[in-house]
Amino acid sequence: MKTVDIDLDVLNALKQLPSSTVHEAAGRIGNLPSQIKPVSKKMKLCGYAMTVLSPPGDNLWLHRAIYQANPGDILVVDVGTAYEYGYWGEIMTTAAMERGIGGLVINGCVRDSDRLVELNFPVFSRGICINGTGKDNEAQHAVNAPARIGNVIVFPGDLVLGDSDGVVVIPRTQVAKVAELAKAREGKESQVISELHKGRSTLEIYNL
Repeated sequence: MKTVDIDLDVLNALKQLPSSTVHEAAGRIGNLPSQIKPVSKKMKLCGYAMTVLSPPGDNLWLHRAIYQANPGDILVVDVGTAYEYGYWGEIMTTAAMERGIGGLVINGCVRDSDRLVELNFPVFSRGICINGTGKDNEAQHAVNAPARIGNVIVFPGDLVLGDSDGVVVIPRTQVAKVAELAKAREGKESQVISELHKGRSTLEIYNL
């Protein structure tokens, strides 16, 4: 799949911004469930979504998606409600890094957490689980089809940004506008902090 073209300057600008700022600038849309967190708080990801609808308790199509993704793509994986499996671990992380993939967002669990932290490949998951998965070639699946994560429908090529606060997804057609609004919002927040250091109160600044 060829991902949507977004100006590299826009992408680089978004990489510097907090997920909360981007979420607010987008009109408070696109926030994935709060349970989905990075394996390490230092992890951050920003890139285009490659979506995977995975059979419950099975990670075969995650393996295959690694070799269909473009460098920099973020794998966004929906496992339905079968959360309690370790769908991803050290081996798949190593394979993804060799392919230049930008990160993983999954609404299920992963394992080998200590090694994932050491490898520093951005992994955002619902939690850690040692329960193993199968590899059924006949199980229903889909790659690059719309994926539902919580209340958010993620389309292939959407912008995915994640940090220690969580993950936000921005529709590909809105990315440039949201990046501009997010930078402006960040500037305003810096001004507010400066005013607080000068002794003003939030009540005064926001006319509350």
